[in-house]
Amino acid sequence: MNRSSTTPLARRCLAWLLCGTGLVGQLAAAAAPQTPAPSAARRAALITLVRQDCGSCHGMSLKGGLGPALLPQNLSDKPADSLKWTILQGRPGTPMPPWQRFLSEAEADWMVDQLQKGFPSEH
Repeated sequence: MNRSSTTPLARRCLAWLLCGTGLVGQLAAAAAPQTPAPSAARRAALITLVRQDCGSCHGMSLKGGLGPALLPQNLSDKPADSLKWTILQGRPGTPMPPWQRFLSEAEADWMVDQLQKGFPSEH
C-alpha cells in the first residue's frame, strides 16, 4: 500500500488495527487461552514459597536484600513475561536460581501477577 495514496482516515484505521487495539486485537485477546489460577491450597504453598524461599534473598518483606525488591513499584515497568522467565529459568551468573523444577508456567504467571499487585501475606 502506497502511503501517499491513502486517506488520513484510512491510515488511522490501518494503524488502529495494526496496533492491536481494533477488532482484530480484541478477538485475539478473547481467543487467548486463560490459564487457570492455582487451587487455594497451592496458592497458600506459593505464598509461603515466595515469603520464605524468595524472601531469603529478596528480603522477608520483599523490600530487597541480596536480590532486588519485589514490590509493585519496582516491578511496574517490567514485562510480566520477562519476570516469569526469570523465575522459571533463573539468571545465569547471579544468585537467582531457576525454579522450573518446582513451578509450572501458570504458577509463575500467578506469582508475577500477585507480585505486580502487591504480594499477599501468609495469613
